[in-house]
Amino acid sequence: MPLMGGDYTFNLTTGVTGDLQADPQSNLFQFMIINRAFINEILRTALAVTLVIVAIFLVTRVMGFLNQAAEGIIPVSGVFSLVGLKMIAYLDVMLPLMFYIALIMVLNRWHNDHEMAVLASAGIGMAHWLKPLSILIIAVGGLVAFFSFYLTPLSIGKGFALERQYRDSNEVSGVITGKFVEAKDANGVYFVEDYNRRTGNYENVFVYRASFEREGVVVAQTAYRTEDEKTQDQFLVLMNGTRYEGNPGTPDYRVVDFEKYAVRIEPRNQTKLYLPIRARSNKELRESEVPAHRAEWYWRLAKVFTLPILALFALALSHVDARRGKSTGMVLAFMVYLTYTNLLGYTVALVKKGEATSGSPIWLVHLTYLILAVYCLYRRNYNLPLIPQLSLPKVQRSWRSAG
Repeated sequence: MPLMGGDYTFNLTTGVTGDLQADPQSNLFQFMIINRAFINEILRTALAVTLVIVAIFLVTRVMGFLNQAAEGIIPVSGVFSLVGLKMIAYLDVMLPLMFYIALIMVLNRWHNDHEMAVLASAGIGMAHWLKPLSILIIAVGGLVAFFSFYLTPLSIGKGFALERQYRDSNEVSGVITGKFVEAKDANGVYFVEDYNRRTGNYENVFVYRASFEREGVVVAQTAYRTEDEKTQDQFLVLMNGTRYEGNPGTPDYRVVDFEKYAVRIEPRNQTKLYLPIRARSNKELRESEVPAHRAEWYWRLAKVFTLPILALFALALSHVDARRGKSTGMVLAFMVYLTYTNLLGYTVALVKKGEATSGSPIWLVHLTYLILAVYCLYRRNYNLPLIPQLSLPKVQRSWRSAG
């Protein structure tokens, strides 16, 4: 706990003791310790918050992809690859929010523990925190820019191609043991009782295909996949089974036992691969005249520009007013974040629809919130209420009756 008094003594977080006004050289050293403690606590809190959010994200995404794997859309082996790529694709959006939450939590805690009051009594005001805050903004901003301009488009492109590959691959790669799976061309059904990982064979296989010369059912003890080297056609080779052709009771009904029987897997029609807009390169987006491309470029820039503005809001709104409750500033901070990001999303949508020919609405939102953040910080620095109180003229009434 901090100690109040003329000689400044900070808590165990910083380990700073002594009078901050005794020696200029000592003051500089103590300021460095305080700044380092501030930066370390922000980073630790941001890391903890990020891990929690990432864990929640992973659980939800894994469940979604496992459901797709159970339906035979993607193989089980590709679930974690897709989840990893999806997580990287959203980090550029999550990092500014995590940084903002960490700032609010740390500053709010320092106010609650009266550490900010002790520092203020020692001559460390709001302006002092701009220096360590700028260091954090540069570091985190560089990381967000790296994700926004490089890693996110790359991961989205890789994830899209991988998911497309899984969906366009042959049907058997997505078969789940013990489950009937409909072929992607809707002309067949597969069932595999078990899969032998040592031999790579499917065991106790049931296949119904309507694309034979006649409708038929094939039951085999084992099966494996193969590819023709010349034609690149995919085949499901069934071993030691029986083929049932036609309808029972009709003259053309046949039952044929076989040792080896190959079923050609019809490939899906290959269409040209169009990358999502979020996976396009920065140069392509910047030079394009397509409104959707321009909107994506402005959105990538916006994720970086939000950091310093949100940091100023966090510094201004973290003050605790005991009369209004400890959570008032935090509620205001989250209201600022929601309105800010929603307005950015709205203006980006205007550019995407072509209703705004340039990015001026987006920059106007940034400028408005920057001015508002500086204004709030200015009033907080001089210990003024964020919303000025209007002085209304007092109306004096006489309770004496006339006459």
